[in-house]
Amino acid sequence: EERLTRLEASFRELARQVGKLSDTISFGLEDIARVVLPGWLSRHEGIEVDELTRTFFEVEGEVVEINLYGEGVKGGERVVVLGESRSRIYEHDVKEFDELAEKVKTVISHKVYKLLFGYWIHPKAQREAANRGLTLIASYMR
Repeated sequence: EERLTRLEASFRELARQVGKLSDTISFGLEDIARVVLPGWLSRHEGIEVDELTRTFFEVEGEVVEINLYGEGVKGGERVVVLGESRSRIYEHDVKEFDELAEKVKTVISHKVYKLLFGYWIHPKAQREAANRGLTLIASYMR
């Protein structure tokens, strides 16, 4: 019984450490996105945005977090970038983020550009994103 108790404690500690590592990787990917995306948006979409930051919106009494938020200009028109970073982007990630972004769009009065940024993108995610008008960008895309 004592060995089982020690094993349970070790397992909880391992789970805590893995959670911290996951947070570190996620924040690192967001940092990469903040550096890479302004140039990518300018080259590929004609959107000029100075910086992307973490922002919180209140929508119908709920606080909604957007990891990559920026205000920019495209062809003289103001555009708001809403994005999120995920290490691996799957179809369900596209659906979840799009629902979140659509909720935030209700409190934004300008055109919105939605994107997901990650290390790897599943082909089904690409199809889902195309159907939803959402852009997927991998870290290796120039």
